[in-house]
Amino acid sequence: MRVEIAKLIARVGLGILMLFHGVHKLLYGLSGVTGIISAHDLPDIVTYGVYIGEIAAPVMLILGLFTPLAALAIIIDMLMAIILVYFDAIFTVTEHGAWSIEVPMLYLTGAVVIALMGPGKYSLDYYLYERKK
Repeated sequence: MRVEIAKLIARVGLGILMLFHGVHKLLYGLSGVTGIISAHDLPDIVTYGVYIGEIAAPVMLILGLFTPLAALAIIIDMLMAIILVYFDAIFTVTEHGAWSIEVPMLYLTGAVVIALMGPGKYSLDYYLYERKK
């Protein structure tokens, strides 16, 4: 029971935290992301992947629906952020002693853990697929 509640907390917690980033981009636009994508000579369509990784995937995590795919989308989103935004800071620390890519790494590792653990009993995945087995 405790493990199932822990899975729920991890899923919902990561989903809510990521959703804040997505809602901000939904309200204020993707101009910052577009600039980063353009600076790396990537196609403009890549910009819209942010909506998958920061809106669709977090909602799916919160609901526990297609949880491994949702976690994978967040993993890809965070890897892209680390490579495109934080790459020059990978081996640096902030003035407070924190690793410069600490926050994206926390999101990345959280998504990896959720992908490996699975959605848990308190998820739509469980009620749609696992419960019937």
